[in-house]
Amino acid sequence: QVQVVESGGGLVQPGGSLRLSCAASGSIFSILAMGWYRQAPGNQRELVARITSSGSTNYADSVKGRFTISRDNVKNTVYLQMNSLKPEDTAVYYCNVAIVLRGNYWGQGTQVTVSL
Repeated sequence: QVQVVESGGGLVQPGGSLRLSCAASGSIFSILAMGWYRQAPGNQRELVARITSSGSTNYADSVKGRFTISRDNVKNTVYLQMNSLKPEDTAVYYCNVAIVLRGNYWGQGTQVTVSL
C-alpha cells in the first residue's frame, strides 16, 4: 500500500503566499516523479508543476515565475511554494506520485482559495 497525504491549503488574499506539502509513504521502491495538479469547479484537472527524481522540473505557463516545486528524496516529500497568488489559482490541489513498477498514486486533495 502507498499513502499520499497533502497539507498546507487554505484561504489567502490575492498577492499572498502558501506552501503545500505532500508526503508519500508505504511500499515504495523508487519514485520516478512527484507533481501537483489542480482542478477548479467546472474545469478538468491540470498539471501545475512536476519534478523528477533527478530534479528536472516543468511548470504550467500560468504559474511560471510564481510557483516553485521542490523535493526531499529522503523523506519522499514534495513541496509547492506558491507566491503572488491570484483568484484564478483557486482550486483543489492534488499531489501525484509516480512509483516504479507500481504506477500513479493520488492524494485526497487540499483546497486553495484566493480571495479578499
